[in-house]
Amino acid sequence: MSQNKKHPEYQYLDLLQDIMDNGSDKELFFTPEVLQQYKDRGVEPPFIRSLFGRQIRFDLSKGFPLLTTKKTFFRGIAVELLWFLSGSSNIKYLVDNDVHIWDEWAWKRFHKHCLENEPDKDMAQTDFITKIKSESADSEFVQKWGDLITIYGRMWRRWPGSGGREIDQLGWVIGGLKDKPFRKSYVVSAWNPDFIYAMAAPENRSEVPPFCHTTFQFAVTEGNKLNLGLYQRSADSFLGVPFNIASYALLLQMVAQVTGLKVGEFVHSFGDVHYYSNHLEQINEQLKREPKPFPTVKLNPEIKNIDDFKIEDITLENYDPHPPLRAEIANIGGF
Repeated sequence: MSQNKKHPEYQYLDLLQDIMDNGSDKELFFTPEVLQQYKDRGVEPPFIRSLFGRQIRFDLSKGFPLLTTKKTFFRGIAVELLWFLSGSSNIKYLVDNDVHIWDEWAWKRFHKHCLENEPDKDMAQTDFITKIKSESADSEFVQKWGDLITIYGRMWRRWPGSGGREIDQLGWVIGGLKDKPFRKSYVVSAWNPDFIYAMAAPENRSEVPPFCHTTFQFAVTEGNKLNLGLYQRSADSFLGVPFNIASYALLLQMVAQVTGLKVGEFVHSFGDVHYYSNHLEQINEQLKREPKPFPTVKLNPEIKNIDDFKIEDITLENYDPHPPLRAEIANIGGF
């Protein structure tokens, strides 16, 4: 690419190129059920091309890092983040707001239960989601089958601690930033071994893969500038990373507002960063595109409590991206 590389989005585009040029190919883990789905469709399962250990950073005072080389679904990002902030692990709020990022993981648990125990009650994913949307949040079906059990928001706001207590990690961080902004300990972890793979207790097992964005840290510099650093152990560079960048940038902006600090940098550190083999055509198209000016996100200035934000308090302005580039999400992981 010969374009002027001053635009911060080139960090992301260069990361895609870096994976292409210097990555190595790796197999993926698929459950037998998923492998059968690929076989039924007559297609080979994808593999990934992967690198380890990279970092990009965005100064939010110079624009909101919502990628412009393909249109990114900002409303979905904002709704999902508000769901995380609520501490809920039930997809009902997302479904009611027509955001379907997590539909499959709830349905998979229901589908697996039906196949093993009640095959006559099984239903397609679309019918399952319609039922979730049509029933009240306190219905037995929604309470049981809409619950993902383990999800980012639960760990951020309701980490299961000793003695049955729940720990609000993010609430503690926000309180600390208001009182003692100079401290270095404002870390939130989503990586809880009691919910992950063979380490999980039987009652904590779900179909949701282990958390990809595992830990984030807030730090104040220059007296009043709030920065956010994310460590992401596994990063789907084409589909997932654009969402992750925007989601954590939005979280940084929201926390800065409620703590009375100025917004600083979002620093995104990657462990295994990769793309899927069936995304390569779209990536090649994206690499041909020149970034446009970043948009602006405005928050309702009246909101002073992190729990008070609603979707109408978040406004995206001056977003003029290239057309969307769609690709299939690979259904990997599980028990």
